[in-house]
Amino acid sequence: MGKIVAGIGISHVPSIGPAYDKKRFNEPDWKPLFDGLAPVKKWLAEEVRPDVALVVYNDHGCDFGLDRVPTFAIGTLDEYEQADEGFGLRPLANVPGDDKLSWFLSQQLVYNDFDMTIVQEMKLDHGFMVPMPLLFTHDPAWSVKTVPLVVNVIQHPIPTGRRCLHLGRAIRKAVEAYPHDTRVAIIGTGGMSHQLHGERFGHLNSEFDNYWLDKIESDPEELAQISHTELMSKAGAEAVELIMWLTMRGAMTEKVRRVHRTYYAPMTTGMAVISFVDA
Repeated sequence: MGKIVAGIGISHVPSIGPAYDKKRFNEPDWKPLFDGLAPVKKWLAEEVRPDVALVVYNDHGCDFGLDRVPTFAIGTLDEYEQADEGFGLRPLANVPGDDKLSWFLSQQLVYNDFDMTIVQEMKLDHGFMVPMPLLFTHDPAWSVKTVPLVVNVIQHPIPTGRRCLHLGRAIRKAVEAYPHDTRVAIIGTGGMSHQLHGERFGHLNSEFDNYWLDKIESDPEELAQISHTELMSKAGAEAVELIMWLTMRGAMTEKVRRVHRTYYAPMTTGMAVISFVDA
């Protein structure tokens, strides 16, 4: 039987990738972020030891054009390449997939009333590739296989927070039905508060970010009730990515034990990581 062994919410700010690649870990602007992430990576490697990372992220127009944006999509490959977002490829190996688990989850989620788009050609942009090396060892090879799960937070209409929470619950049910002893860490990516366009460019709301971090632990149902309009009004248009954290939280039990939490807001984006195990 498969098992969800950890849940993690983490930002996927694109500038983190080059800072990581250039090993800017001790520079004043980056040190608080990387110091906060290091214990999570160590915990995953030494204590949790997942076999698979199921990464809930959004594509930023690299793999899905705006003329065709699935609400929910799941990758089914045995290996994934990076998407080139215009700055060249990062010095990271291709990411191994768990195609058997992906196909099993695809079937189970459809049978549990989630109409997934099944993807057999997929490249991964920063929404996926920024969190991966922050959380998992990758030299010379990645320490986990992966299942990429894409949520549309780009092209309206987008799914509600409640729908994402329910998707997480369906994922847990599917993982537990998997007939192999597979340890799965589920990662909800995106956010936190930020707006990258218009008159509110640079909007950041640390108070809201910390409220979200409190409630994702104690009361995800409250977060699931927040409308897109309210979320974007309080935290910026792109903060709607936070609904992907609700997919992660839905895959955990009602009561969880928080293992790590860090928050850093040095520029135009709130950045955080929070990790849970079932209580």
